[in-house]
Amino acid sequence: MALPASLDRFLAEMEYPATRDDLLREATRDGLPADDRALLQDLPEQNYSAAWHLRLKLASLSLSDSLAPSFANA
Repeated sequence: MALPASLDRFLAEMEYPATRDDLLREATRDGLPADDRALLQDLPEQNYSAAWHLRLKLASLSLSDSLAPSFANA
């Protein structure tokens, strides 16, 4: 999954560690688009140590979302 440029930039500039709530609060404050904030909202509530950690989690969520319909139809 390729992240939107605005979300990728936000993650690079964020201070870590950060929780999902920290990310959502800062995303709202920074005026991040609603679609980007929705991706953050789907994250599990935990501490994230770095931008790469979030990129990995977002990619795994995207992959599981894309595979879910395939398993449901099997």
